[in-house]
Amino acid sequence: MSSPQDPGGLSDVGSRLAFFKNLQTVTNKIHATSNVDEIMLELSQDVCSLFNADRLTIYSIGEDKASIVSKVKTGLNSFKDLKLPIADQSIAGHVALARKIVNIRDVYDDGELKAIHPQLRFLQEVDKRTGYRTKQMLVAPIVDLQNGELMGVAQIINNKAGVPFAAVAEEGIKGLCETLAIAFSQRNKPAQVAKSKYDHLVLDAIIAAPELELATRTARRKNVDVEEILITEMQVQPDKIGAALSKFFGVPYEPFRNDRIKPVDLMKNLRREYVEQNQWLPVEETSEGIMVLCMDPEQVKGSRVVNNVFSRAKIAYRVTTIREFRQTMDLFFGGGGATPFTDDTSVGDLLSTLDQGEESGEGLAEDVSAAADNELVKLVNKVIVDAYQQGASDIHIEPGIGKDKVSIRFRKDGSLAKYIEIPASYRAAIAARLKIMCDLDIAERRKPQDGKIKFKKFGPLDIELRVATIPTTGGVEDIVMRILAGGEPIPIDKLGVLPINLTKLKECISKPYGLFFVCGPTGSGKTTTLHSVLGFLNTPDTKIWTAEDPVEITQKGLRQVQVNKKAGLDFPMVMKAFLRADPDIIMVGEMRDAETTGIGIEASLTGHLVFATLHTNSAPESIIRLLDMGMDPFNFSDALLGILAQRLAKRLCKCKEFYSPDADEVRLFMTEYCSELVNTDNFKKDQRAAMEATYQRLVKDYGKDGKLQFPRAKGCDTCGGSGYKGRVGLHELMVGTEPTKKLIQEHARVSQLFAQALQDGMLTLKMDGMEKVLQGVTDLKQVRAVCIK
Repeated sequence: MSSPQDPGGLSDVGSRLAFFKNLQTVTNKIHATSNVDEIMLELSQDVCSLFNADRLTIYSIGEDKASIVSKVKTGLNSFKDLKLPIADQSIAGHVALARKIVNIRDVYDDGELKAIHPQLRFLQEVDKRTGYRTKQMLVAPIVDLQNGELMGVAQIINNKAGVPFAAVAEEGIKGLCETLAIAFSQRNKPAQVAKSKYDHLVLDAIIAAPELELATRTARRKNVDVEEILITEMQVQPDKIGAALSKFFGVPYEPFRNDRIKPVDLMKNLRREYVEQNQWLPVEETSEGIMVLCMDPEQVKGSRVVNNVFSRAKIAYRVTTIREFRQTMDLFFGGGGATPFTDDTSVGDLLSTLDQGEESGEGLAEDVSAAADNELVKLVNKVIVDAYQQGASDIHIEPGIGKDKVSIRFRKDGSLAKYIEIPASYRAAIAARLKIMCDLDIAERRKPQDGKIKFKKFGPLDIELRVATIPTTGGVEDIVMRILAGGEPIPIDKLGVLPINLTKLKECISKPYGLFFVCGPTGSGKTTTLHSVLGFLNTPDTKIWTAEDPVEITQKGLRQVQVNKKAGLDFPMVMKAFLRADPDIIMVGEMRDAETTGIGIEASLTGHLVFATLHTNSAPESIIRLLDMGMDPFNFSDALLGILAQRLAKRLCKCKEFYSPDADEVRLFMTEYCSELVNTDNFKKDQRAAMEATYQRLVKDYGKDGKLQFPRAKGCDTCGGSGYKGRVGLHELMVGTEPTKKLIQEHARVSQLFAQALQDGMLTLKMDGMEKVLQGVTDLKQVRAVCIK
């Protein structure tokens, strides 16, 4: 089956359909572009990809009406102002004169050209000037269908498949030229005034006037909204419709957000039937006032109903599309957009059933009693379930002072986001309920406490939560819960480690004995990585002991021990016990003191493979940290296999888009990438040559058509418009080579260890992240956000 991008070989139905679907995408982009120059500059590559061609040239009609002028030429040695007479002296000129599509197999074949027209010839001077060899050519006139006026010529050059352009490509260029004619005519039209709310779609060249008329007639015939026809049949994006509505009504457009929380205090007296009938909805309170969502702001303002309901508040109106208004209603009242749960109750409905009284709520016994048998129990469970289903790692419950509400926030992909607010009168009851769930002292409110919730006892999910309570100003308690999403470890090949680092990592951990560290701040995925490593080494003939606090991931075949400081079971005691229990591999959750580290080094020197985590910034700094603990540098250097530093950066959503950076951006990228390499031997010898070699390697590994491409966030419904979904690990692997071990024995400084590691081929965290930028996994903004250097 041929590629949909190769019109030279489109013979089957599926490939034809794919080609015309891609053509529709390109034409939509042309409609969405504000002027002809932008079409030429931004969409040339899209058109070339569609036709599987090398180059595209667009000519527009000259001011003298007797010539055509090229606007842009893609590829190397591009030039702009090629002026051709409308005559048979050139192929483009002939097409402009004859107003017929020509499809030429070889422009250097005089016989083929004479068969089209006896006077026709190819301007070979163009190829001679540029050094480019033109062969196949598909050329079509751009004609205004309404008045038959010539507006320009589109010329597609050289099929990459090396064969003449197929008949389907002729159909495609005909459709393309019709779209270009509309875009050209829109540029030349005098300014128009919008008479209907969708007219700005035509004025902004999103669709043509005949298309809007067709959509209106179709909607009338099918008895549906015009908007539905625009979205489903005309492929107009909701945000384009929203922008048109905003211009028409003079009110900002507000898109649908699936992470929006129902504002219970604003909606306590509103029912779905009323909202559907009156078509307005309060969504949040902002600095401008209460944000009211509606589809026709003029009508809503004129009725003055909103002002009567919120008589003492400022109102900030926002316009939205019909589809997005319904999605917001579903989110607030239940329906297709609501967060899934074991029943149909939303968190907003649970809150609305709670007493909205403003008592201080400090009567502990009454609150606990209420928490045991009323909606608060369901509310706490709902918060935990929603956090888990939304992919949150932590739940932050933050009571206000006095009569201020209790704020609940979720940490998702490393960033905190507001979830909901609860009346102040329930803050003590929530704290008491959570303490009961993790078996803590509900009467102790002056000291921090920590515990664990096995949620299966209370709700529908088999998860555990690590809970910490901290007394804060105003006699209240903050509660932070970390969701311990247990389960199978991630296979080591799917950790996102770059191939060059993955090979070194497997070599390090496959040694029979030694010491290997994973370092990084809290929440950087150290435990996940170590369990992936253990999963790689976990075989029936290997005995593996782990000491963890807490045990978050379980694996069959591992013997796992949870530290219990209250019972006196700390890391040093567990480590000593392990050494009497015939281990092959030992994993320690954290080496935070000299005793644990000393036992680990001894164990690694007596034939055991030891893994541990450290809270340090980089791999070389970990060595200094351990030596500062009092470790013997000779024993430590003998034991060291390697250190893996790790960070988590936000992962780009699948809606990401790639762009070609300009020369300055590439230069800045390479300077930043090579900033740490200047201390290596290659850079000291010849910095320019070393940087060029590094650039060529990156182009070879990640480039496209001999150039680097950068990704950028876009935003879609899946990622809530943020452009990011999930996280990716950045890694810095320092291997315990002989030169490194010698430096350790000499108590070398961090800078010396760093330089030696780079000399040995280490990629810093930022370098690793920048290579993942080139892979399209994340972007530079996120890499810079988590890397210090």
